[in-house]
Amino acid sequence: MTLVANWSYPTQVRFGAGRISELAQACTQAGMQKPLLVTDRGLAALPITARALDVLDGAGLGRGLFADVDANPDEDNLAAGLEAYRAGGHDGVVAFGGGSGIDLGKMVAFMAGQTRPVWDFEDIGDWWTRADSAAIAPIVAVPTTAGTGSEVGRASVLTNSRTHVKKIIFHPKVLPTVVICDPELTVGMPRQITAGTGLDAFAHCVEAFSSPHYHPMSQGIALEGMRLVKDYLPRAYADGSDIEARAQMMSAAMMGATAFQKGLGAIHAMSHPIGAVFNTHHGTTNAVCMPAVLRLNAPAITDRFDRAAAYLDIEGGFSGFCDFVQDLNDSLNIPRKLGALGVTPDRVEDLIAAALTDPSCGGNPVPLTADNLRELFAACI
Repeated sequence: MTLVANWSYPTQVRFGAGRISELAQACTQAGMQKPLLVTDRGLAALPITARALDVLDGAGLGRGLFADVDANPDEDNLAAGLEAYRAGGHDGVVAFGGGSGIDLGKMVAFMAGQTRPVWDFEDIGDWWTRADSAAIAPIVAVPTTAGTGSEVGRASVLTNSRTHVKKIIFHPKVLPTVVICDPELTVGMPRQITAGTGLDAFAHCVEAFSSPHYHPMSQGIALEGMRLVKDYLPRAYADGSDIEARAQMMSAAMMGATAFQKGLGAIHAMSHPIGAVFNTHHGTTNAVCMPAVLRLNAPAITDRFDRAAAYLDIEGGFSGFCDFVQDLNDSLNIPRKLGALGVTPDRVEDLIAAALTDPSCGGNPVPLTADNLRELFAACI
């Protein structure tokens, strides 16, 4: 199989090794003449970022860079990014990196022409209609990890630094115009980031597949996304230079983010406040929470995961799937408890309150309550 393709679902995707060379073409297609590349601090000095900037500069698009982005980006990062965008006279954003860089980059493009505060556009009801759609700058996304799938998402997660609550900011035009998925950009990912981001993609697929909402297209995408993670994450973890495994994991990441249009659930309702309060890695947090959430949801999802297990070539139906999840975590050196990530039980009641108001809460197949969330946090911490 040749791992090179052009896709237009859910947006235009230029997929394949070496396609970062097409970054300037993608920006021109999106209508940019002076893009700002937004990424996180860790990536700013790496050769892959310099390579992307060289491609832009070589095409006469400049080498504008903003990298003041935290692991869990907040409104202060956004304000600094908007200042850089406006001061540089930029007309679009290259959102470059993992979920943090891409999410913040999308928000810089979204907020560049808005007059209301970003919190007015939280993913609640039709709040997105408050935005001036014509003022949203174009976005080209370039993922350098294989996890969040933010490159094909219509929202960003932004932490309110004052309340320590993660908010989802949504608008249809936050979906990037063009995505460049070049697996060569992920070759240098450290093993622990390969594991955490890959399990984030897996969590997206598992929760989408578990969600009670009706979306059969997402259901099918979630199932195949789980298979790709099962087959290729161990390979990418064992050998970071395995381009086929890296490419398949980039596909799985996009599939997870496409599938969770069907809904997320307790894993994300828990991990969002945990990350906001304790600044943990999102995908790793998801992975630690997953076994306990599967046990909670067992009465509602056993039948569908019995069928999924057969497709995934996992023996033992739902029970076998649960064993597989724990074994996969263990093989990737994911801790079994959140305490290893620095999470302490003194904030549990705050975490419960935040989880109950998280948008992911409503997609859990077993209704979430303060009582069962308390049991979940106790089991995980």
